[in-house]
Amino acid sequence: MMGSTSMESTGMRVFSGGIWEEKYGYSRAVVVGERVIVSGCTATVAGEVRHPGDAYRQSLTAIDIALEAVAKGGLTVEDVVMVRYYVVDQHHFDLAGKAIAEVFGEVRPACTGVRVAGLVDPKMLIEIEIEAMRA
Repeated sequence: MMGSTSMESTGMRVFSGGIWEEKYGYSRAVVVGERVIVSGCTATVAGEVRHPGDAYRQSLTAIDIALEAVAKGGLTVEDVVMVRYYVVDQHHFDLAGKAIAEVFGEVRPACTGVRVAGLVDPKMLIEIEIEAMRA
C-alpha cells in the first residue's frame, strides 16, 4: 500500500506518501520507544501494484517497503521480531514463505500467515506487516 518510496519521519510516525495512508488515515509505521510497528505493506509503488500475478515478487517488494519503514524508525532487519502475512490464495503461502525465509532466514522472527478473502485491490496477492524491537 505504498504510493512512493520516499519516507519522512514525523515524531512518532513514519509516512511514505502512499495513496492508502492518506485515503484511510493511517501511518506507514508507528515508533513506540524501542519498537517500530509497520502497517500492512503490499507491492504498491507509486500508486501501482507491481508484479501482477507473482506472489513471490510481490512479497519481496512488500518486505522491502516494510523494511524501509523499519529503517526510518531507527531499526534494522536484525531487529525484526514479528512478520505477519496475508495471502489471497492457498498456494501463495509457499511463495510468501520463500521470500520471508530469504530475507529473514538468519533473523528468525516470529511469523504468522493467514489466508484472506481479498485485499483492497484485486491485483494484490499479499500484504505483510512487520514489527521490530531493539533488544
